[in-house]
Formats: sequence, C-alpha cells, structure tokens
Amino acid sequence: MFLVGLTGGIASGKSSVLQIFQQLGCAVVDVDVIARHVIQPGYPAHQRIVEAFGTEVLLENGDINRKVLGDLIFKQPDQRQLLNAITHPEIRKEMIKETFKYFLQGHRYVILDIPLLFETRKLLKYMKRTIVVYCNRDTQLARLMKRNGLSLEDAEARVQAQLPLKDKVRMASHVLDNSGEWSNTRRQAILLHIQLERSLEYLPLRLGVLVGLAGIASLLYLLARCLLPSPP
Repeated sequence: MFLVGLTGGIASGKSSVLQIFQQLGCAVVDVDVIARHVIQPGYPAHQRIVEAFGTEVLLENGDINRKVLGDLIFKQPDQRQLLNAITHPEIRKEMIKETFKYFLQGHRYVILDIPLLFETRKLLKYMKRTIVVYCNRDTQLARLMKRNGLSLEDAEARVQAQLPLKDKVRMASHVLDNSGEWSNTRRQAILLHIQLERSLEYLPLRLGVLVGLAGIASLLYLLARCLLPSPP
C-alpha cells in the first residue's frame, strides 16, 4: 500500500473530485470529515476549543459553530494557529486509524484528502504521490462567490490567504484540471485511478510486512521447540 495526498484550493472542486474516487471504490481518508468528527461534544478537542475561544463559538445544541469559528480564525492568524494546535493531533490519530484499516483490507493505495498538504508540509514526506485539483483563478472566484454568497473583495481575500494553486501545481505529482466541463474532470480522475491501481509501488510495504510476519512465525516455532520436553 502507498499513500496519495489529495489537495487543492478553496472552491477548486477538491471535495467533488474526492467523491469520484469514492465512487470508484478507492480507499479515501477525508480530513474534513475527521475534523468535524473530532470537535463534536464529548471529545477532548471540543472542550479545549470552548476553553480557548469561549461559548460564543457554540450553537444552542452544544455543537461548534464552524462558521463563527472559521470567521474568527480567518481574521486572526494567531487564533488559527491555536485552533490547529488543538485539533491537528486528534485529526492525525484518526487518519492513522483509518489508513491502517484500509491497509488490513488490502487496498493498493489510500487517498488522504489534506487541504493544507503543501502549506504545512508535515505529512508531505509520507506521500508517495500527490494530486492537486486545479481551476483557473476566475473560475475559482466565481464558484466561491456563488457557493458562500461572498462579494468579490471577500472572495479574493480568502483565495489570497492560501498558497496559490499555480504553486501547488508545480509541486504535485498529478494535476486534475477542474476549470472546464465536469465530464472532463471525471475522465481525468478515472484515468489517474487506473494508473495508480496498476502501479507496483504498493509492493515494498506489503512484502516488508510479509517478511516481518514470517520472521515472527519462525521465532515462535523455535521458542516452541525449545519449550518442548526432550525425548527420554
């Protein structure tokens, strides 16, 4: 098994592309889903967020108001760093659990949807391949304004707060261009899936595990022989 990091930019269509891979039966670890999960009431991150940001970030039912919290950290980089320090360790734990589950199921590769893959670079060294979902700037702004009901000025501010997509494209192993028709994007994703499935990059880890298991079995056999009583 090998790891494939999937990333993009705000309103580039990354989540929609991820759905294509899921429909194809790929093993997918969605960091956004995990991030929503670990801040639910009853989880350690939820309590720490309330302690750090106050009860104004809560909805009436006790859930975190992600929009209020998002607006707060967007305007204050130090607050964004604080939130990351609270949530990222919990997110990484869940990512490891899900990835190991897919390994046991025998998947050849696992896609990890990591929005800040190139920005933080903390997980980049573990990725065998990287995929960037790209769209041109005008398309990105138009989609963001329509989706979030933002003015052009606000949309541009959100886009500029991220690493430019053109920079991510230069660092990626693969690029899926989502600037045009959706059917074209889907075709690109299917072809890439076929390429990744045919790759033999999953073999080293699988062979390493088999060798390790064989070694353990041999050791147990020798121990068992040593513990058996000697013949009279």
